[in-house]
Amino acid sequence: MHEYMSDWFVWVVDCSGHSPEELGRARRFVRRVLHDTPWADDAALIVTELGTNAITHTDSAKTTFRLVLVHGSEGISIAVTDAGGTTTRPHLEHPDTTTDHGRGLALVTALTTNLTITGNNHGHTVTAEIRTTPTTAR
Repeated sequence: MHEYMSDWFVWVVDCSGHSPEELGRARRFVRRVLHDTPWADDAALIVTELGTNAITHTDSAKTTFRLVLVHGSEGISIAVTDAGGTTTRPHLEHPDTTTDHGRGLALVTALTTNLTITGNNHGHTVTAEIRTTPTTAR
C-alpha cells in the first residue's frame, strides 16, 4: 500500500489584531516557510499589506485575522480573512501622488498572478495567488 502524498502544503495561522508586532511575526513566518523559494520576500510583503488592511479597516484590530498560506508545485496562495464589522469591501484605489495611503492592494496586485476578494460585512477574504510555474496552452 502506498502512502498518500501531496505536493500541496497548507498552513493556517490566526493572528492577533491587538498588537502591531503580530504583523512582523506573520511576515517572518511566511519568509521561514518559503525561505528556499524566490517568492519569499514578495509573499512577506503581501502578508504585510493584507494583514495591515485587516487590522486597519475591520474589527480584526479587536480580535484576529486569519492567514492561510498554500504552497504547491504550481504556485503560492496567500489568503487573509478579516473579522468584518465594516460595510466597505476591500477594493483597489488610485490615489493621487499627494495621498499618504491607499496603494496596498495595487501593490499586491502587481506582485500576483490573481487577486480575489470575497465576503460581506461579517468578514472578507482577500486571496493573492502567485503562479510559480509557467502556464501551458491547452
